[in-house]
Amino acid sequence: MPGSKVEIALPPGARNGVPRHVAIIMDGNGRWATKRMLPRQAGHVSGIASLRQTVIAGRDFGIAYLTVYAFSTENWNRPKSEVLGLMGLFRRFFHSDMSNLQRANVRVRFIGRRAGIDPDIAGLIEEAERMTAANNGLNLTVAFNYGAREELTAAARGLAREVSAGRLDPSAIDETAFSAHLQTAGYPDVDLVIRPGGEKRVSNFILWQAAYAEYVFLDVLWPDFSREHFEAALREYALRDRRFGGVKAEQETPASRRTASP
Repeated sequence: MPGSKVEIALPPGARNGVPRHVAIIMDGNGRWATKRMLPRQAGHVSGIASLRQTVIAGRDFGIAYLTVYAFSTENWNRPKSEVLGLMGLFRRFFHSDMSNLQRANVRVRFIGRRAGIDPDIAGLIEEAERMTAANNGLNLTVAFNYGAREELTAAARGLAREVSAGRLDPSAIDETAFSAHLQTAGYPDVDLVIRPGGEKRVSNFILWQAAYAEYVFLDVLWPDFSREHFEAALREYALRDRRFGGVKAEQETPASRRTASP
């Protein structure tokens, strides 16, 4: 995986630098194939190629955490032939790309439910995490068999069990305690979510972690998503006014200061 860190040319008036944590909803593989009168599987194959170059670009741009939505808990409802094809692609990705990610100092982790997936895929996931555990470059997180609502309810169950066992006082449950029970425990919050494919929805993806993320929606389909599209999204993020529910000091007025909560 060749490449080296490059400086993003931030636009005039930039308010933010390069985001620490970027998440991407990889959308549009099937439509990409349909437009070309190809089987949907061809779109997923091209989507893997796009993922490869996106990981390289993320590393080169100096992003610390990159989280990609690969397969949702709802994707099992797709036609059986498509699901089988996707599982085959995951296996190919592990076998063909993991050594390159290891050499590139990329740490690979997975979020999502592992119970019920094919044992060989579960084994490949564990092997990838073990192989790259000592790497300290880009943190690549793959959301596989993942749904945010399921993750949130699992965290709630974990807290309930601790309360029931007497290990946790309910009054001690706060955002920090809840975050510690998520699969992304220890990760920084997501700064930027990019969704190619033309759709404008969050699709049950990292709902808690992206509570104050900026969203950039692109019409380009995922297999056509390029390094240039990635950089354009980062430049748009740089211009966003991130207030996290507050008001910038220069925007305050005497009236807003009088009505602000103490």
